[in-house]
Amino acid sequence: MNKTLKAVFIVLAVITLALGSFAGGFVTGHLLPFAGFPGIEQTDLIVPATVSPEQQAATPEELSSLFSPFWEAWTLVHENYVDQPVDDVALMRGAIRGMMGALGDEHSSYMSPEDYEHANASLEGEYEGIGAYVDTTTEYLTITSPMPGSPAERAGLLPGDQVVAIDGDDMTGIDAELARLRVIGPAGTTVHLTVFREGEKDLLEFDIVRAKITTASATGEMLEGGIAYVQVTTFGSKTMPELQAALRELMAQNPKGIILDLRNNGGGYLQTAVEVTSQFLGDGVALYEQYGDGRRNTYEIIPGGLATDENIPMLVLINEGSASASEIVAGALQDAGRAKLVGTVSYGKGSVQQWIPLSNENGAVRVTIAKWLTPNEKTIHGVGLTPDYEVDRTLEDRQADRDPQLDKAVEILLGMIEQ
Repeated sequence: MNKTLKAVFIVLAVITLALGSFAGGFVTGHLLPFAGFPGIEQTDLIVPATVSPEQQAATPEELSSLFSPFWEAWTLVHENYVDQPVDDVALMRGAIRGMMGALGDEHSSYMSPEDYEHANASLEGEYEGIGAYVDTTTEYLTITSPMPGSPAERAGLLPGDQVVAIDGDDMTGIDAELARLRVIGPAGTTVHLTVFREGEKDLLEFDIVRAKITTASATGEMLEGGIAYVQVTTFGSKTMPELQAALRELMAQNPKGIILDLRNNGGGYLQTAVEVTSQFLGDGVALYEQYGDGRRNTYEIIPGGLATDENIPMLVLINEGSASASEIVAGALQDAGRAKLVGTVSYGKGSVQQWIPLSNENGAVRVTIAKWLTPNEKTIHGVGLTPDYEVDRTLEDRQADRDPQLDKAVEILLGMIEQ
């Protein structure tokens, strides 16, 4: 047995077993993009792994009894497996992946170095792929939302689509995360997806050319009747400067109402969610983080927002693709009475994860550390936010480029303005 590798593995195991004790700021989840994690559900700070004095005192010798069955299995594989030599690094990473899976939490997982790199790059607004957020906790890789203007959107993929085959290979029984890795790839290459869509008699076939995805995370424009329309597509590192630039331009035009569009926004940094909320609320609480031991973190509104005037009525658009950080913003604005919600019930991602990189560039672990609550102490995990005005957008609407949700929001705001 490679003694150095064994020592490295034990140290990694000690670090990983200790992760549950760390408090963090991740709002992440199982919404993963095909070419990164623009939403995913991420943290305001990716922190290096550290251990407490008690954990530092735990030596490999003290863990030898606990890990003896593992090393027995390790030795048996090296001495008996038919195809030698085995890949020690793959075994080590597989062991970490299995340990995270044994927690029984769909949001706690191991991220390979490649996945971790994609996760960080995507929140900068640039990555390569087809541009869709997906759910990897389902039987088949499932689309949660295509990114606006992406190859996935242009091809016609919709929320709820299940990828049952990739390049002709049946994905039945294949882990959805492995399926996701089959879909990502260099710009300019083509991937063929076979999709099951609810309500369709036959499976759908899509040829999608991967591309370098560069997206603005916040944009704005003036609509009819003096309504300022603001769309936020993710909560990344560039969201706040883009949002503030859009709001400065729009607020200078003295809008009579505001629409904030968070549809198909899979999430992002927790701190960015607080900052976005603070652009529309003057004071109060943005959210609470509730830990298993009873501790609670309170995230207060940051003063100085550009659109906090409550005399300007506001609506927020949400749908089944609005998750995590999107739900934090929408839930805070709804609870504070600052805005009504229009659309369909949101995704329901209300747990908090922290991503912690492992040593020697061996990827990272994503660990659920808390649940978040709205200012009125409501949890939305597995439930979602219920809109004040429920309006659907059907497949026929999408195909005809109709947007009844936005139309309804404009109608409601115009009515409020006239009062």
